[in-house]
Amino acid sequence: MNRVVTVGVVDSGFSRDQAQTVDCAAAFVVDSEMLVQREAQYDCVQHGTAVIRAIATTAPAARLAVAQVFTERFTTTPSQVAAAIHWLLDQRVDLINLSLGLRADRPVLQAACAAAAAAGIPLCAATPARGDPVFPAAYPGVLRMTGDARCAETEWSCLETRYADFGAFVRSSDGRVAGASIGTGYLSGHISAYLATGGAADVDSIRRYLRENACYFGAERRTG
Repeated sequence: MNRVVTVGVVDSGFSRDQAQTVDCAAAFVVDSEMLVQREAQYDCVQHGTAVIRAIATTAPAARLAVAQVFTERFTTTPSQVAAAIHWLLDQRVDLINLSLGLRADRPVLQAACAAAAAAGIPLCAATPARGDPVFPAAYPGVLRMTGDARCAETEWSCLETRYADFGAFVRSSDGRVAGASIGTGYLSGHISAYLATGGAADVDSIRRYLRENACYFGAERRTG
């Protein structure tokens, strides 16, 4: 019998029609230079909505805990993301999806990721397939996820490059969002499905599962 898996999603929220899959939600905003927690609002930029749809494609039974860290613009801060991670740990999620990447390396964010590692909660974070590192994907122990144009919705790739660990389907169902953020969502869905069937939840076991069941190996080679 499959167990229920709860995915923590740090993003722009969720849509009204996704509310039935969300067990809890909170917003983390900066107001007058102070970080405060507020009631989450429905997603107005549709990024989180697209990521949740990607997760649900391969893990339709997964439950969600949603931490909203940006609303009208695709900008957030390390302190907001760190607060979101700590809150999700309190909600006892099984893994955390971070379809975002920050250029700034800050102790507060690194400490939050270390807390997740200490609690045994895997972090799946977006990273560019090529280019400068982003955070939290660049922290030790974080699963670095990206998009891979070779992959169908049910497939993923084992990259193991200097930039990323794994890749997956790159485009949202409505075609409005594409790239590493969507690939991260699909990979969180694949991991959720694995955990639901009794897969070991530690990061090393998840890496082994993804490596052994990948459809493609090595970096995507672009031709033109």
